[in-house]
Amino acid sequence: MERDDIDTVGVVGAGTMGSGIAQVAAVNGYRVVMRDVEERFVDSGVDAIEKSLDRFVSRGELNQSAAESARERIEGTTDLTALGEADLVVEAVTEALSVKQSVFADLADVCDPETVLATNTSTLSITSIASAVDRPERVVGLHFMNPVPVMAGVEVVVGEQTSRSTADLAHAFAAELEKETWEADDRPGFVVNRVLMPWINEGIRAYDEGVAAKGDVDRGLRLGTNVPMGPLELADHIGLDVVFESSETLHDELGDRYKPAYLLKRKVEAGDLGKKTGSGFYEYD
Repeated sequence: MERDDIDTVGVVGAGTMGSGIAQVAAVNGYRVVMRDVEERFVDSGVDAIEKSLDRFVSRGELNQSAAESARERIEGTTDLTALGEADLVVEAVTEALSVKQSVFADLADVCDPETVLATNTSTLSITSIASAVDRPERVVGLHFMNPVPVMAGVEVVVGEQTSRSTADLAHAFAAELEKETWEADDRPGFVVNRVLMPWINEGIRAYDEGVAAKGDVDRGLRLGTNVPMGPLELADHIGLDVVFESSETLHDELGDRYKPAYLLKRKVEAGDLGKKTGSGFYEYD
Protein backbone atom coordinates (compact mmCIF):
# COMPACT_ATOMS: atom_id res chain seq x y z
CA MET A 1 0.00 0.00 0.00
CA GLU A 2 1.22 3.50 -0.89
CA ARG A 3 0.35 6.78 0.79
CA ASP A 4 -2.01 7.68 -2.08
CA ASP A 5 -4.01 4.52 -1.33
CA ILE A 6 -5.19 5.89 2.02
CA ASP A 7 -8.62 7.50 1.75
CA THR A 8 -10.36 6.38 4.94
CA VAL A 9 -8.71 6.37 8.36
CA GLY A 10 -10.15 4.34 11.21
CA VAL A 11 -9.65 5.39 14.83
CA VAL A 12 -10.38 3.00 17.69
CA GLY A 13 -11.14 4.97 20.85
CA ALA A 14 -12.89 8.35 21.07
CA GLY A 15 -11.08 9.65 24.14
CA THR A 16 -8.57 12.48 24.30
CA MET A 17 -6.05 10.86 21.97
CA GLY A 18 -8.50 9.14 19.63
CA SER A 19 -10.61 12.24 19.07
CA GLY A 20 -7.46 14.31 18.52
CA ILE A 21 -6.17 11.87 15.91
CA ALA A 22 -9.57 11.83 14.21
CA GLN A 23 -9.61 15.62 14.15
CA VAL A 24 -6.20 16.11 12.53
CA ALA A 25 -6.92 13.39 9.96
CA ALA A 26 -10.24 15.02 9.02
CA VAL A 27 -8.76 18.53 8.88
CA ASN A 28 -6.17 17.21 6.44
CA GLY A 29 -8.74 15.75 4.08
CA TYR A 30 -9.21 12.15 5.18
CA ARG A 31 -12.55 10.51 5.76
CA VAL A 32 -12.53 9.23 9.34
CA VAL A 33 -14.45 6.46 11.08
CA MET A 34 -14.08 6.85 14.87
CA ARG A 35 -15.26 3.90 16.90
CA ASP A 36 -15.78 3.37 20.62
CA VAL A 37 -17.61 0.72 22.65
CA GLU A 38 -20.50 2.93 23.84
CA GLU A 39 -22.50 5.70 22.18
CA ARG A 40 -21.82 8.09 25.06
CA PHE A 41 -18.06 7.79 24.48
CA VAL A 42 -18.52 8.42 20.77
CA ASP A 43 -20.71 11.46 21.47
CA SER A 44 -18.17 12.81 23.95
CA GLY A 45 -15.38 12.43 21.39
CA VAL A 46 -17.37 14.18 18.66
CA ASP A 47 -18.24 16.99 21.08
CA ALA A 48 -14.55 17.39 21.97
CA ILE A 49 -13.65 17.63 18.28
CA GLU A 50 -16.31 20.27 17.64
CA LYS A 51 -15.11 22.38 20.57
CA SER A 52 -11.51 22.05 19.47
CA LEU A 53 -12.35 23.06 15.90
CA ASP A 54 -14.26 26.08 17.26
CA ARG A 55 -11.17 27.15 19.21
CA PHE A 56 -9.03 26.94 16.08
CA VAL A 57 -11.59 29.08 14.22
CA SER A 58 -11.78 31.65 17.03
CA ARG A 59 -7.98 31.99 16.99
CA GLY A 60 -7.96 32.46 13.23
CA GLU A 61 -5.97 29.26 12.66
CA LEU A 62 -8.75 27.59 10.66
CA ASN A 63 -11.58 29.10 8.67
CA GLN A 64 -15.20 28.20 9.38
CA SER A 65 -15.69 26.39 6.09
CA ALA A 66 -12.66 24.16 6.67
CA ALA A 67 -13.84 23.35 10.19
CA GLU A 68 -17.31 22.40 8.95
CA SER A 69 -15.83 20.24 6.18
CA ALA A 70 -13.59 18.45 8.69
CA ARG A 71 -16.54 17.73 10.97
CA GLU A 72 -18.54 16.31 8.04
CA ARG A 73 -15.71 13.87 7.26
CA ILE A 74 -15.96 12.22 10.70
CA GLU A 75 -18.34 9.34 11.30
CA GLY A 76 -18.78 8.18 14.89
CA THR A 77 -19.87 4.60 15.51
CA THR A 78 -19.98 1.72 17.98
CA ASP A 79 -19.89 -0.82 15.15
CA LEU A 80 -16.45 -2.38 14.81
CA THR A 81 -17.24 -3.69 11.33
CA ALA A 82 -17.45 -0.08 10.10
CA LEU A 83 -13.65 -0.06 10.32
CA GLY A 84 -13.53 -2.70 7.61
CA GLU A 85 -13.52 0.03 4.97
CA ALA A 86 -10.50 1.83 6.50
CA ASP A 87 -7.17 1.79 4.68
CA LEU A 88 -5.28 2.57 7.88
CA VAL A 89 -6.49 2.15 11.48
CA VAL A 90 -5.00 3.85 14.53
CA GLU A 91 -5.80 2.26 17.88
CA ALA A 92 -5.99 4.66 20.85
CA VAL A 93 -7.57 2.68 23.68
CA THR A 94 -6.48 2.24 27.29
CA GLU A 95 -2.79 1.49 27.90
CA ALA A 96 -3.19 -2.20 28.73
CA LEU A 97 -1.54 -4.90 26.65
CA SER A 98 -4.40 -7.41 26.90
CA VAL A 99 -6.94 -4.79 25.81
CA LYS A 100 -4.84 -3.70 22.84
CA GLN A 101 -4.20 -7.30 21.76
CA SER A 102 -7.94 -7.98 21.87
CA VAL A 103 -8.63 -4.89 19.73
CA PHE A 104 -6.00 -5.90 17.18
CA ALA A 105 -7.35 -9.45 16.97
CA ASP A 106 -10.81 -8.03 16.26
CA LEU A 107 -9.42 -5.59 13.68
CA ALA A 108 -7.64 -8.42 11.89
CA ASP A 109 -11.01 -10.13 11.50
CA VAL A 110 -12.82 -7.13 9.98
CA CYS A 111 -10.11 -5.28 8.04
CA ASP A 112 -8.55 -6.06 4.67
CA PRO A 113 -5.27 -8.01 4.98
CA GLU A 114 -3.44 -5.04 3.42
CA THR A 115 -4.76 -2.53 5.96
CA VAL A 116 -2.04 -0.98 8.12
CA LEU A 117 -2.83 -1.33 11.82
CA ALA A 118 -1.16 1.29 14.00
CA THR A 119 -1.10 1.62 17.77
CA ASN A 120 -0.80 4.89 19.68
CA THR A 121 0.78 3.13 22.66
CA SER A 122 3.29 5.22 24.57
CA THR A 123 5.15 2.40 26.37
CA LEU A 124 3.91 -1.07 25.38
CA SER A 125 5.71 -3.41 23.01
CA ILE A 126 4.67 -3.13 19.38
CA THR A 127 5.86 -6.70 18.86
CA SER A 128 3.64 -7.98 21.68
CA ILE A 129 0.61 -6.12 20.33
CA ALA A 130 1.32 -7.43 16.81
CA SER A 131 1.39 -11.02 18.09
CA ALA A 132 -2.42 -10.89 18.13
CA VAL A 133 -2.67 -10.70 14.31
CA ASP A 134 -1.74 -12.97 11.42
CA ARG A 135 0.23 -10.28 9.55
CA PRO A 136 2.47 -8.56 12.11
CA GLU A 137 4.47 -6.94 9.33
CA ARG A 138 1.50 -4.56 8.85
CA VAL A 139 1.57 -3.38 12.50
CA VAL A 140 3.44 -0.21 13.52
CA GLY A 141 3.56 2.27 16.36
CA LEU A 142 2.21 5.77 15.68
CA HIS A 143 2.70 7.54 19.00
CA PHE A 144 1.01 10.94 18.77
CA MET A 145 1.79 13.58 21.37
CA ASN A 146 -0.93 15.16 23.53
CA PRO A 147 -2.77 17.36 22.58
CA VAL A 148 -2.72 15.88 19.10
CA PRO A 149 -4.10 18.93 17.19
CA VAL A 150 -1.38 21.16 18.69
CA MET A 151 1.75 19.04 19.09
CA ALA A 152 3.99 18.82 16.04
CA GLY A 153 5.57 15.40 16.53
CA VAL A 154 4.74 11.73 16.00
CA GLU A 155 6.95 8.86 17.12
CA VAL A 156 7.08 5.98 14.62
CA VAL A 157 7.94 2.75 16.42
CA VAL A 158 9.12 -0.32 14.51
CA GLY A 159 8.31 -3.74 15.94
CA GLU A 160 10.36 -6.90 15.42
CA GLN A 161 8.31 -7.88 12.36
CA THR A 162 7.19 -4.46 11.09
CA SER A 163 8.08 -4.21 7.41
CA ARG A 164 10.10 -1.30 6.07
CA SER A 165 7.24 -0.38 3.74
CA THR A 166 4.82 -0.20 6.70
CA ALA A 167 7.18 2.04 8.65
CA ASP A 168 7.70 4.27 5.60
CA LEU A 169 3.94 4.54 5.15
CA ALA A 170 3.57 5.58 8.81
CA HIS A 171 6.13 8.36 8.32
CA ALA A 172 4.40 9.51 5.12
CA PHE A 173 0.95 9.47 6.71
CA ALA A 174 2.15 11.55 9.67
CA ALA A 175 3.70 14.03 7.23
CA GLU A 176 0.32 14.36 5.49
CA LEU A 177 -1.09 15.36 8.91
CA GLU A 178 1.57 18.10 9.01
CA LYS A 179 3.54 16.30 11.72
CA GLU A 180 7.27 15.72 11.98
CA THR A 181 8.44 12.21 12.83
CA TRP A 182 11.31 10.35 14.40
CA GLU A 183 11.78 6.60 14.48
CA ALA A 184 12.35 4.39 17.50
CA ASP A 185 13.08 0.71 17.98
CA ASP A 186 10.61 -1.37 19.96
CA ARG A 187 12.22 -0.84 23.38
CA PRO A 188 10.36 0.11 26.60
CA GLY A 189 9.20 3.73 26.49
CA PHE A 190 10.71 4.27 23.02
CA VAL A 191 12.38 7.73 22.97
CA VAL A 192 9.90 10.15 24.50
CA ASN A 193 8.57 8.35 27.55
CA ARG A 194 11.86 6.65 28.32
CA VAL A 195 13.25 10.14 28.98
CA LEU A 196 10.06 11.97 29.99
CA MET A 197 8.73 9.74 32.77
CA PRO A 198 11.84 9.98 35.01
CA TRP A 199 11.85 13.76 34.43
CA ILE A 200 8.23 14.10 35.55
CA ASN A 201 8.66 11.80 38.54
CA GLU A 202 11.80 13.57 39.73
CA GLY A 203 9.96 16.90 39.52
CA ILE A 204 7.16 15.44 41.66
CA ARG A 205 9.71 14.13 44.18
CA ALA A 206 11.43 17.52 44.34
CA TYR A 207 8.12 19.10 45.30
CA ASP A 208 7.13 16.29 47.69
CA GLU A 209 10.51 16.38 49.47
CA GLY A 210 10.38 20.14 49.96
CA VAL A 211 13.11 21.14 47.51
CA ALA A 212 10.79 23.88 46.23
CA ALA A 213 7.11 24.80 46.04
CA LYS A 214 5.30 23.18 43.12
CA GLY A 215 5.08 26.49 41.25
CA ASP A 216 8.81 27.01 41.66
CA VAL A 217 9.63 23.48 40.48
CA ASP A 218 7.66 24.14 37.31
CA ARG A 219 8.93 27.71 36.91
CA GLY A 220 12.52 26.60 37.37
CA LEU A 221 12.25 23.94 34.68
CA ARG A 222 10.44 26.28 32.28
CA LEU A 223 12.97 29.06 32.64
CA GLY A 224 16.00 26.85 33.12
CA THR A 225 15.46 24.48 30.21
CA ASN A 226 13.14 26.46 27.91
CA VAL A 227 10.32 23.88 28.01
CA PRO A 228 6.73 25.16 27.70
CA MET A 229 5.52 23.34 30.84
CA GLY A 230 7.20 22.13 33.99
CA PRO A 231 6.91 18.50 35.14
CA LEU A 232 3.92 18.91 37.47
CA GLU A 233 2.01 21.03 34.95
CA LEU A 234 2.74 18.52 32.22
CA ALA A 235 1.69 15.58 34.40
CA ASP A 236 -1.66 17.29 35.05
CA HIS A 237 -2.05 17.90 31.33
CA ILE A 238 -1.24 14.29 30.33
CA GLY A 239 -3.32 12.80 33.15
CA LEU A 240 -1.77 11.54 36.37
CA ASP A 241 -3.23 8.08 35.81
CA VAL A 242 -1.53 7.88 32.41
CA VAL A 243 1.79 9.04 33.88
CA PHE A 244 1.48 6.50 36.68
CA GLU A 245 0.60 3.60 34.37
CA SER A 246 3.42 4.48 31.97
CA SER A 247 5.90 4.74 34.84
CA GLU A 248 4.74 1.40 36.23
CA THR A 249 5.27 -0.28 32.86
CA LEU A 250 8.77 1.16 32.56
CA HIS A 251 9.53 0.26 36.17
CA ASP A 252 8.63 -3.36 35.45
CA GLU A 253 10.78 -3.40 32.31
CA LEU A 254 13.76 -1.22 33.26
CA GLY A 255 14.05 -1.14 37.03
CA ASP A 256 13.96 1.27 39.93
CA ARG A 257 14.99 4.43 38.12
CA TYR A 258 11.45 4.43 36.68
CA LYS A 259 9.62 3.82 39.96
CA PRO A 260 6.58 6.17 40.17
CA ALA A 261 6.84 8.93 42.78
CA TYR A 262 4.86 8.20 45.92
CA LEU A 263 2.89 11.46 45.68
CA LEU A 264 1.89 10.56 42.11
CA LYS A 265 0.53 7.22 43.33
CA ARG A 266 -1.38 8.95 46.15
CA LYS A 267 -2.95 11.48 43.77
CA VAL A 268 -4.12 8.72 41.43
CA GLU A 269 -5.61 6.73 44.32
CA ALA A 270 -7.49 9.87 45.40
CA GLY A 271 -8.92 10.33 41.89
CA ASP A 272 -7.09 13.63 41.37
CA LEU A 273 -5.96 12.96 37.81
CA GLY A 274 -5.20 16.47 36.57
CA LYS A 275 -7.06 18.69 34.13
CA LYS A 276 -9.56 16.01 33.12
CA THR A 277 -10.91 15.73 36.67
CA GLY A 278 -10.46 19.39 37.61
CA SER A 279 -7.80 18.68 40.21
CA GLY A 280 -4.27 17.27 40.19
CA PHE A 281 -1.22 19.15 41.35
CA TYR A 282 -3.20 22.28 40.44
CA GLU A 283 -6.90 23.17 40.36
CA TYR A 284 -8.79 23.65 37.07
CA ASP A 285 -12.18 24.95 36.03
